[in-house]
Amino acid sequence: MSDDIRGAILRPVAATPCAIVPPHLLNHLARAENPSLREPARHTLALDAAQRVQRRLTAEIGTNGAPADRAADHPQRTICDVEHRQDLPGKRRRAEGEADVRDTSVNHAYDGLGATFDFYRQTLSRLSIDGSGLPLDASVHYLQEYDNAFWDGEQMVFGDGDGRIFGDFTQSPDVIGHELTHGVTQYTANLAYTGQSGALNEHLSDVFGSLVEQYAKGETAEQANWLIGEELLRPDVQGVALRSMKAPGTAYDDDELGKDPQPAHMDDFVHTFADNGGVHINSGIPNRAFYLTAAQLGGHAWDAAGRIWYEVLTGGELTSDADFTSFARLTLDTADAHGPQQRDAVVHAWDTVGVPTG
Repeated sequence: MSDDIRGAILRPVAATPCAIVPPHLLNHLARAENPSLREPARHTLALDAAQRVQRRLTAEIGTNGAPADRAADHPQRTICDVEHRQDLPGKRRRAEGEADVRDTSVNHAYDGLGATFDFYRQTLSRLSIDGSGLPLDASVHYLQEYDNAFWDGEQMVFGDGDGRIFGDFTQSPDVIGHELTHGVTQYTANLAYTGQSGALNEHLSDVFGSLVEQYAKGETAEQANWLIGEELLRPDVQGVALRSMKAPGTAYDDDELGKDPQPAHMDDFVHTFADNGGVHINSGIPNRAFYLTAAQLGGHAWDAAGRIWYEVLTGGELTSDADFTSFARLTLDTADAHGPQQRDAVVHAWDTVGVPTG
């Protein structure tokens, strides 16, 4: 790993779910010679910094509540158009039960929110993000050439991308599942967004974001590609996605984006001040552990590995400052209750990535 992403461990702070494109990647683009790449990245970085403050406040003080009918056994979606401005939520374009509109970004957002709701409801018996039927709101066309998508503590927000490196952020269902899972974490373990606990926060969003897409496609663990954000990169980019859970560190190697820095083993763990202590970087280690667990158990990943991870997230024993080892041990304890096959798969997975379980 390069020296510029090495540093020291940071003190845990309140949970602050971040945007899907990590700052280390945007920082690389912000140094590009081409202004059409450099300026959108710099603008996105500045906006993301301001949004992190708002998300921290929302995570600490909670949301403003929701309208009636929260217990409905179906999603309650509202999609708005910011019209390339910043004031949220923008103009209402489509609400629950309404037909497709001409704006494909609106339709993609609507479908992605629905796919995430259906996954949690059907596979894990969770009613929306908060478990109590929270309405799912989203805004599209956020600013000009905004290279990101994020959960702000209350709703989803999507940029259109710069059109050169990144395309429309509503196109990727695993990205939508990823960001909405930050909301699930916010309402459950509320993992501190720094260091190893922050990497676990990102890891859990990658896990369930991937499972949302796998469930929608009916894929088994063997059939899935285990990529996060594969629809986002434009054709000329030398890469397949933002991250690979199966093979961390291999998602991209591009002149403009740089080389994917994710480690796949604790021997390569990155100590850094950047990215809240490397939350998007070191998440590659537990990501590979989950993939290995799911691959060994086979079948649909949400039936076995996904349920173990979900029970750890929502079971009440996962502390906000958890590290990889404490999380791994909780997955082992949970796997014990599911049977010896699950236990063996969990032990083997964490051992393979260098995280002790007992």
